[in-house]
Amino acid sequence: MSTRAVYRYVPHTIQRARDGGVTAEVFCMAYECEASSGPQEDPESAQDWALRHTGLNPGHDLYRREITDLARVTRADQDPGSLSDG
Repeated sequence: MSTRAVYRYVPHTIQRARDGGVTAEVFCMAYECEASSGPQEDPESAQDWALRHTGLNPGHDLYRREITDLARVTRADQDPGSLSDG
């Protein structure tokens, strides 16, 4: 007995989820410095932390920035606003 399958390929899009928010964190990369801004809901707050940290520690001028958000995938023919975030 053989089995048949039919596949229908539908285009999708991906974009930032409206209510997902953004989280930013900055890490000092100076030798043996383990300081970080901690997770911030406002990317400018994390950036301001780095500027203050360099002001207090002049040799600490290299940072790693991590910015995360949530994204939603929807069918190309579907209005993303019609979907709930749950």
